[in-house]
Amino acid sequence: MSAEPAGDPRRTFDLRAATLLVVANMIGTGVFTTLGLQAQGVQDGAALLLLWLLGGLVAACGALVYAELAAALPRSGGEYVYLTRSFGPAVGLIAGWISTTVGFAAPVALAAMAFGQYAATVVPVAPTPTAAVAVVVVAGFHAFDVGLGTRFQVVMTLLKVAAIVLFCAVGLLLPAAPAALSPVPDAGTPGAVFSPAFALSLVYVSYAYSGWNAATYVAEEVQQPQRLVPRALLLGTGLVTLLYLLLNWVFLRSVPLDALAGTVEVGALAARWLFGELGGRLISAMLALLLLSTISAMLLAGPRVFAAMAEDRPALGLFGARNRRGAPTRAVLLSLALALTLILSGTFGAVLAFAGFTLMLSSLLTVLGAMRLRRTEPALPRPFRVPWYPWPPLLYLALTAATLAVVAWSSPAPVLAGVCVLGAWWWWLTRRAGAPADTGADQRRTRPP
Repeated sequence: MSAEPAGDPRRTFDLRAATLLVVANMIGTGVFTTLGLQAQGVQDGAALLLLWLLGGLVAACGALVYAELAAALPRSGGEYVYLTRSFGPAVGLIAGWISTTVGFAAPVALAAMAFGQYAATVVPVAPTPTAAVAVVVVAGFHAFDVGLGTRFQVVMTLLKVAAIVLFCAVGLLLPAAPAALSPVPDAGTPGAVFSPAFALSLVYVSYAYSGWNAATYVAEEVQQPQRLVPRALLLGTGLVTLLYLLLNWVFLRSVPLDALAGTVEVGALAARWLFGELGGRLISAMLALLLLSTISAMLLAGPRVFAAMAEDRPALGLFGARNRRGAPTRAVLLSLALALTLILSGTFGAVLAFAGFTLMLSSLLTVLGAMRLRRTEPALPRPFRVPWYPWPPLLYLALTAATLAVVAWSSPAPVLAGVCVLGAWWWWLTRRAGAPADTGADQRRTRPP
């Protein structure tokens, strides 16, 4: 591979491509699988739709904070860059390793295995080999030509959005199912909204909205990043919120409550009620297409974190180089190897549970760090500033902390493991001789040009 300097990425992302990267990272299987679990405890259509609206509001609050950080520090790497600047290199390095390993590799493996399972319902293929082949093929687009990878990502995400819009349009035109939940508020709606089940359901919704920060991982490859990255974060989050509300409205009116409550495969169930048995195959094909876009988005964004880390630390420099076409080939291949290991070993489930807690904690610390930078670096140029400050970050912090508390209560084992691993990592990084590297160069690089 003929390598270019690590810090010379090509600006191949315009506003459309950066926005669609956010959309592709956000829309996975969560919106197609969690409504039935929510309907077990919240049996009111208006309250269920309000859940998804609140989830979009929380994601928008997080996107506003990340937009300020991205405009002030227009460098690829996401939390690695922001936490390094706000809390120091040890915290940033931990966040970077978490993002690179479990933060992106585990979701890639999960999406690929889900792709294999959905593809097997449409054509006679073995799920695990199909998942492995899908990851290898998609990684090929991103490992050798950054322009080709960006175009592939745009096309696949446009197909994803078009498929969802078509499904919603047809679903809203067809008659509602008997005994389906109504989206119109009634006398029972306030009681459902203030119930413990409503609060617990916000956890499911928050998982479905994760990925709203995707454009920050490729900020250096976005044209005019200080202006377009904030727009991409907010436009992508707004578009996904609208699509989620439409999808859940269709699900609610298409499936009777007794069939909906407790069901995991809500998308396939709604398709069968709308179109018969053929609908199950149609929705499986659509989900397979959707998951290819998700795999692509993760394999595009994840390696940029490792490439950013490699630029700052000579020991990792091997993975920071880009080839003549601007692609971080070695970083992509590392992400591919991690994902294939999880797919073929089938052990990624526990890793994903650990990742869920640690990634939410990273985003919470990043928002706290943005507020800290307001105090410690008031002179830092901020082309975009959070409106109505400090209410958006405070709302995000409150609801994310509540979600972490629910996760810790319901799944204490991965949370305890996460705390122990992070604590040990922090102790080692802050006490070993000569680590981490000085961040003066990093701070000069991340100041706006």
